[in-house]
Amino acid sequence: MVKMKTLEITVGAFMIAGIAALLMLAVEVSGLSHICKEESGYQIKAEFTNIGGLKVRAKVSVAGVVVGRVTHIQLDPESFNAIVNIKIIEQRAPNLPLDTKASILTSGLLGDNYIGLTPGFNDQAFLKQGDLIEVSNTDSAFLLEQLISKFVAGQASSNAPPSKH
Repeated sequence: MVKMKTLEITVGAFMIAGIAALLMLAVEVSGLSHICKEESGYQIKAEFTNIGGLKVRAKVSVAGVVVGRVTHIQLDPESFNAIVNIKIIEQRAPNLPLDTKASILTSGLLGDNYIGLTPGFNDQAFLKQGDLIEVSNTDSAFLLEQLISKFVAGQASSNAPPSKH
């Protein structure tokens, strides 16, 4: 009877440890771990004509290294462009040039969208709290649906019978 109780307690402890490990893995993979460890940084904004499927908490990277996260997305009521608020972790990217370019990229063919920053060549002025990367210095999301519809429309027009005048 005592052996059975010890066995049940041991199995229960392993189950709890396994569930805790899975929860920690899920938090790390989902990108929510940055909430627990708040790192100092600065907020900038980027203006895009189309953000595709970009979401809050999406990663922001320079040369593949994650340097920040998307914190907020809103629509500019005047230009109808998307304004994306980005928090840059200062320890990871302290001096991004003012002429940095922002692009919305996709992880793999059907992966999540994220922002890729390409540093410019201005070594005198750097992005700081509240700065805006204007729409002229951003590349919007590549939408596979638009490419397919253009391809289909092009195929349809090339297969159409010639018009008689």
